[in-house]
Amino acid sequence: MYDSAALYEDIWIHIARAAEATERIGIGTAVLVPNLRHVMTTAPAIATIDRIAPGRLVCAIETGYTARRVLRQNALTWKFMRAHIEQLRALLRGDVDGRACQMIHRPELAKARPIDVPILISAFGPKGRSIAREIADGWMGMTPPPEAFDWAEQWVRGTVLERGESPSASRVVDDVGAWLVGAYHLTGKSPRKTCLRFPVVPIGSRKSRPSERNESATSPSTTVIVPTCLQRTGRRSPHSETKSPGTVGWVKSRTCANARKNPPRRTRPRSLYTPAGDHLLRQAETFYRAVESVQG
Repeated sequence: MYDSAALYEDIWIHIARAAEATERIGIGTAVLVPNLRHVMTTAPAIATIDRIAPGRLVCAIETGYTARRVLRQNALTWKFMRAHIEQLRALLRGDVDGRACQMIHRPELAKARPIDVPILISAFGPKGRSIAREIADGWMGMTPPPEAFDWAEQWVRGTVLERGESPSASRVVDDVGAWLVGAYHLTGKSPRKTCLRFPVVPIGSRKSRPSERNESATSPSTTVIVPTCLQRTGRRSPHSETKSPGTVGWVKSRTCANARKNPPRRTRPRSLYTPAGDHLLRQAETFYRAVESVQG
């Protein structure tokens, strides 16, 4: 669940409701932004969810994109991030941090410390990735992991087209268009000339390629439409396509690639599908079936 306070309702209330309504699924933050609440507020929130749903919570933390931009603030520094995460871990262990701050809840008022909840960090630059390796349990992001991590979670976005459904159908635009908002924000601040589009990706063949045209999907194979950004990068490479990993074909090829690159002891990056729009359940179910169909 997201933590942009100016855009969404309270993250911890919704996670608690999801925890009480389910028994097996994993639940988590994607992602917490440290400046939005004091670390002593976050620690009991984590303790509460871990009491309601033991072993099911994972907390991903980030420097802040929408959560900071909508407040006209830049991303948090990694110095701030490191201090916050180290303080959070200390509180969950039951330690006293450098300013004599400690969770002092009575046994009947909170889960006993230490509380062991995995913490992931969303980081793309070398400094952030180094900190993630040093103080976190793993990595999370919207792109393939920039390097091998023992634990990696990747957001996957897109929508599966019904047979014969047009990529320009209002349902498709509603379900996928939201993901382009972030791209527009990014490209608006970029000096590069940028073109945004919706490619159609037929699934069912490893040689599938995005279509350059917005046509109706008539292929018997599963078809996924994903947000894509084309960026002009220079003379040597006039156009480089940065394809969002929102397709079943990507999931299959990435799984195979990770199996080849990573030693058996490493955990392969896991896909975290994040639907948007007004048809969340429909998207989750169709995407799951599409992935299941190509993975066997």
